[in-house]
Parts: sequence; C-alpha cells; structure tokens
Amino acid sequence: MQRHTPAPPTVVLVHGAFTDASSWAGVVSLLHAAGLTVRALANPLRGLAEDAAYIRSAVRQIEVPVVLVGHGYGGAVITEAAAEADNTVALCYVAAFGLDAGECLLDITGRFPPMPSIDATSTAALPTRRGAGRESELYIRKERFPQVYAADLPHRVTDVLSVTQRPIAHSALTGRSGPPAWASKPSWYAIAAGDRMLNPTAQRFMAQRMAATEYVLDASHAAVLSQPGAVAAMIREAAGHSTARDDRRGPRHTF
Repeated sequence: MQRHTPAPPTVVLVHGAFTDASSWAGVVSLLHAAGLTVRALANPLRGLAEDAAYIRSAVRQIEVPVVLVGHGYGGAVITEAAAEADNTVALCYVAAFGLDAGECLLDITGRFPPMPSIDATSTAALPTRRGAGRESELYIRKERFPQVYAADLPHRVTDVLSVTQRPIAHSALTGRSGPPAWASKPSWYAIAAGDRMLNPTAQRFMAQRMAATEYVLDASHAAVLSQPGAVAAMIREAAGHSTARDDRRGPRHTF
C-alpha cells in the first residue's frame, strides 16, 4: 500500500510595527529557492484582537499546514491568531513578542531595562472607527530610525525605511493576549542580540518561557532585512520539523 505523504507546509509571514510585508523580501526569495510556498500578509497594526482576527482568517483559508512567522509586534499577533487556527503546525518568532495569557506589549517592555527606542517615537492623532473619539498612532522619528531600528543596515536603506514606515495604533500596545498558541505548538525564536527596540533579555525570557528552539543573531531589530539567511534557515528547520512537540527545550544556534 502506498504511504500517504503529508502536504508540505505553507509559510505565512507577519510583519511588525513600523514596516510592511516588503520587509520579508529577502527571506521570501530564500524560502522560494528552498521550494517552500510563502505568503507575506499585510498586518493592519490597528489592535491585537483585530489584527489577530485578520491573520487567523487568512490562515484558515489555506488548505495545507501552516508555519506562522512573526516579527516584532507580529509575534503577539501570531500568538493570538494561531490559538484558533488548527492548521498552524509551528510558530517562528523573530525579535518578537510571544505574550502569555493576559499580557500586553507594555507588560513585557516594562519588565526589563528601557531601550533607546523609548524616547524615539512620536505620536499622531487619527480618526477612529470606535465611536466619535480619536486615537493616536506611533512612528519612529526619522532622525532616530537608523539607530534604534536598523543600526546594521546601510544609511541608503534606512533613509528609505524611515520615510516608508507604517505606524502602529497606540491601542495595539495595550491589547491583552488570550491563551498562547506556543503552549501547544512547537516554536522557534530568533533572538536579535543587537536589538535596540525590544530588549534582547526580554527576547531570551520569552524564548525560554515557550521552550523554543533558539537562534541567536548578531542583528538589530531589523533582523529580517539584515540577516535573511539566518531567519530563513530557522523557518526551514521549523517547516521540516515534526509537528509533535518535545518537552525539552530545543538547541541554540548562533549566527
């Protein structure tokens, strides 16, 4: 009798704050070269529950297993989205928030020493669909963008990134996460050791809490742009891994 071969997973990439899906371009090219199907989704950046619902809807429409990957704030989104997306078989975090039940982003950033990004943002008011009030959204100030977000990228690149950044609604920082998907799904975590946005100690704390296989990158918060090869290697490992979770923490890789 012919043995059934499981369908290869589709990799779904979810960007974080201050960027867009194009930030995954280098990673996408490498995953395509490895024969993987990839989708890079537009994260709305409007609020955790709303963003997770959007990503969850897209993932549920994929008819094969999914490896869900989040960068920065995108990690909080995939943690929430995958909890009710049964076809998600693995999670990958890149310098990302892996929240526990009841946590918000500010709970994590407030638990560890502040980073240079704390005084590098500016706010702008925007209309809100939630009643007649107004909401605010955050940007990184153009002159501080290279230092705090992408210190390992050339200025010709950061000059473009700083003026094309997508802001995040302030309410996304305080949205409370539900039961975390990483509690029941195998996880990988790329720690950006040179990150000035999300404290690397906080990243290590979250990686160890979820018993993730760790990749340690000598990279800024913009690791998906500055080290696409290492990020793609982690994703390929997750895609090829058994969906059964091992209770032991995975190995650590250093790049």
